[in-house]
Amino acid sequence: MTTASLKRSADSHAALIAVLLVMALSLLVQHDVDTRRTLLFLTGVGLGVTLLHAAFGFTGGWRRLYLTGEGRVVRAQILLLALTSLLFFPLLGDVFPGLSVNGATGIFGVAVLVGAFMFGIGMQLAGGCGSGTLFTVGGGNVGMLIVLIFFILGSFVATAHVGWWWALPNIGKPTLIAKLGWLPALLLQMVVFALLYAIVRHYERKRRGRVATLQEKEDNRPVLDRLIFGNWPLWWAVVGIAVLNLVTLLLSGHPWTITFAFGLWGAKIFTALGGDVSNWDYWSGGYAARALASSVLADETSLMDFGIILGAMLAAALAGKYAPDRHIDRKRIMLAITGGFLMGYGARLAFGCNIGGMMAGIVSGSLHGWLWLLAGFTGSLFGLRMRAWLGVDRPRGKQA
Repeated sequence: MTTASLKRSADSHAALIAVLLVMALSLLVQHDVDTRRTLLFLTGVGLGVTLLHAAFGFTGGWRRLYLTGEGRVVRAQILLLALTSLLFFPLLGDVFPGLSVNGATGIFGVAVLVGAFMFGIGMQLAGGCGSGTLFTVGGGNVGMLIVLIFFILGSFVATAHVGWWWALPNIGKPTLIAKLGWLPALLLQMVVFALLYAIVRHYERKRRGRVATLQEKEDNRPVLDRLIFGNWPLWWAVVGIAVLNLVTLLLSGHPWTITFAFGLWGAKIFTALGGDVSNWDYWSGGYAARALASSVLADETSLMDFGIILGAMLAAALAGKYAPDRHIDRKRIMLAITGGFLMGYGARLAFGCNIGGMMAGIVSGSLHGWLWLLAGFTGSLFGLRMRAWLGVDRPRGKQA
């Protein structure tokens, strides 16, 4: 059997396994929990397919903007934030009073500043953010599985300390919608997005002499073929993620989040090994305590994370890209361990990762989301300098 035949066989097996796991978990959640959580799991599957088929991630986009000046992924991220804000602000502003939804709010203070900065460093060292870690694990990247393990560990360890961090100087949880009303807040946010988009375009043109479109590669295949087998243009990902985030808001009552589940998984493993977190403030009350005492299948974030992994596995297999790493060098392992732990610890301090902290915060009108963006991007630049110093990347300006 040729190498190509073996590869096709591996992709077929991976696709079949992914479909069977999605069906089995859907039936299990439907039987043991409820329909709403089943739908959230399937929404996660949709996000996994979208993220992998479009190769949409924050880490690589920020890296390419800094190293080569290419800004199309960052511009797509800005468009995603703008479109999601358009969908979210009227709902969060009680335009539909019978609808019970809440935005993602967090403390605007030192904890978010430090946590997001740590996360930014970690995402570049590890080579993936919150969503990026999940969909690349689903795609068969064993190196990112190491990242995920230490992401979980960092998230869990941080739950022992968050009370101290969140008590550091802050100005509470200010939101634009509460201060201005949803429509003025939305208009202000759109002006900021337009300015950011213009700045990135100008920077890209200055460094590269041209501005890349959101569909840089030509692909003349039929739309349905691309939809199933991949190579999505970035604007498909923008629309898909925004719509699926809206579905998440309507089903769960809050925006899409990722990293709460990691701390929960860590706590459940620690408890299963004989540990006791009952005297930790984070796990002693509220939703965290209820989630710890319940099945992991009852936790909405966990279900969506499982869905992202399986959706990405299916998408990778359909695209012929399911390829577990056969060799991971020592440097990559050390970066995975360090980056994963920094992301886990930082995300817990900063009320989430680039999805649950930054994006969910910004599209909810919470000022902590904008603080997350500033600190996380700065930390990312620091992490990129570390990668160059360690010889992982070529220095800026010397890219091929």
